[in-house]
Amino acid sequence: MKYFSIKILILCILLPPVLYVFSIQVIESHLQDRYLCEIEDIYTGDTDSLLDGTIRLKDAVSNNIDCYLQNSTLMSWGVKVNVAVAAKGGTLLYPAIIDEKYLSFSSDPTQIATDNYNLLNEGLVVSVDLKAGHNTLFSNSILAFYIFLSVFVLYIHYMAGAKKAEQDDMKKRGEIERLLELEKNHADSLSAISHERGTLLSELQVIEKNLENAKQKAGENEEEMIQDIVLLEEKIEKNLALQDEQQKLIDALEEKIKDREKEKRKNHEAVQKRFKALYKNISVNKKAVSGFLDLTDDLKIKGEEIIHQLNENSQLVPIKRKVFGRKNREKVLEVIFAYKGRLYFHKQKNNKIEILVMGTKNTQTKDLEFLSNL
Repeated sequence: MKYFSIKILILCILLPPVLYVFSIQVIESHLQDRYLCEIEDIYTGDTDSLLDGTIRLKDAVSNNIDCYLQNSTLMSWGVKVNVAVAAKGGTLLYPAIIDEKYLSFSSDPTQIATDNYNLLNEGLVVSVDLKAGHNTLFSNSILAFYIFLSVFVLYIHYMAGAKKAEQDDMKKRGEIERLLELEKNHADSLSAISHERGTLLSELQVIEKNLENAKQKAGENEEEMIQDIVLLEEKIEKNLALQDEQQKLIDALEEKIKDREKEKRKNHEAVQKRFKALYKNISVNKKAVSGFLDLTDDLKIKGEEIIHQLNENSQLVPIKRKVFGRKNREKVLEVIFAYKGRLYFHKQKNNKIEILVMGTKNTQTKDLEFLSNL
């Protein structure tokens, strides 16, 4: 199948045994800790009966552990649990074995209580060895779960691929039907074109006849054509006159542009002189003056307010950020005014402030490029 992945098939085959082995190891470790914890809680039973000599410690441990293991459901599923309980002195209490020393003990409760106390005082060590085993109901259930999960994933993948293949078949059938319909339309169009070709041939014959008649009339209309040429020459002369008028208008506009540039230079010099006269503690770069003149009236007022603050006390001016030139990495400070306005300045070696650039958010890219080349 086109949409059936071999990689997913291989994974569905290999993952169940791998996950089975990993799960058995994890479950064995978890169950072993659980059994150890639960056996440590119940294996001695009631200590009062041990200390008054009613039952031997070994018998109590055997009875409690055997009862616990018999009630364990996992034992019936094939899980093997080997439990050992011994005193730190070396006396094995569980599993029960024939012990000549115990056979020689008397049934005196006092002696039994003394032995129990001595063993408890030594301290008891419990060890649990749990094996889930293979080919048991428990392990086979885990393996069956992973196999079922793998088959389910494989089935979902197969059904998804089958659905995509069915959709592709539907698209192919639709495309075939569309092409057949297109072929039919082309055949109809070809028939119509053939019919139109015959009509055009008839019209061509008529046009050829008309052309012959037109040639005959051309000689008769030669005088009319000469009059048309004269009219065209008059129109050309009028166009040339109109071009002269437009050239004069262009020259006048250029003169106005030059006048405005002169006025702008005068304004530039006037503003520069005014700044130099009003603000003794700072200097304003020519680039900054040009940027100031390009501002709107509202921005000029706000910008000159910042210049005044820099002249009086630069510490009161809020700085947005620092920018640096590329060559000398000189620190330049940026100030925002009236939201759109931007002013950049730095301190010279004599601690006098020089305003480098003034502009707006729209001219910020060019202004920063100018600063980077300082």
